[in-house]
Amino acid sequence: MKGKILAISLALMLVSCKVNQNKPNDLNYMQNIEKVAIDASARNSKLTIQAGDQLIILITAKDLDVVKPFNQNYSSSEFVQTNAAAGGNTPNQGATTLTGPTYIVDTEGNIDFPVIGKLNTTDKTLVDFKNELRERMQKYIINPTVNIRLANFKVTVLGEVNRQGDYTITNGQATILNALGLAGDLTSYGKREDVLVIRTENGVISHGRVNLRDADLINSPYYNLKQGDAIIVSSNNTKDILAKQNPNTGLILTGISIAVTAVAVVISLFNKK
Repeated sequence: MKGKILAISLALMLVSCKVNQNKPNDLNYMQNIEKVAIDASARNSKLTIQAGDQLIILITAKDLDVVKPFNQNYSSSEFVQTNAAAGGNTPNQGATTLTGPTYIVDTEGNIDFPVIGKLNTTDKTLVDFKNELRERMQKYIINPTVNIRLANFKVTVLGEVNRQGDYTITNGQATILNALGLAGDLTSYGKREDVLVIRTENGVISHGRVNLRDADLINSPYYNLKQGDAIIVSSNNTKDILAKQNPNTGLILTGISIAVTAVAVVISLFNKK
């Protein structure tokens, strides 16, 4: 009888102390990376400028007076700060600042640039547009330097991550892994094999799901992020089970195990007598 009571007590203690966790392998990313070849389309994917983008464009040269007409309404006391990580509770470590006039891309993909006039950005990357603008500027300035940054490249990370929020990417280039890193990675309850990405591009909403455990995600069209992407990490079964449990279940089981242990001790002492 005493042995049975002790066995029951031990079982209850194990249940009360047990923490439901994923298997260690379930938490590892890109587990089969050695077996995955990078698809050419993924390798050559380009992030193009979209309507609503805010472009910070600053023209510089040896003679600063010459470039003033191309930097209208801008002075050294005026600046736009773009942080590498902004949102949630993330500290702004490694933040960079780019100063210059800001131009908003209209619905037709155009911006109005001083002196030159209307410039179209449709289907152009930041590098493409930078090279085109530099070529146009050479008609007016000797050896001009063109600096372009996106001021409002933001992605949103929600769900089972350590820091939910909006994050600004200063260079306009980020992968889903970058964004999750800014959000402090997934919690142990995050469903790594089913991460949802919602994208709005040229007014069209699309969505896709990626498996962080599968290295083939680098070939997914949602691996490289685009302006305004929302990443949503769902909770796994463990979190769902815990959410449905009575929050006092652990205390109840612990109390029962203590009581059973006490009874076992009393019986043991009684038998010795």
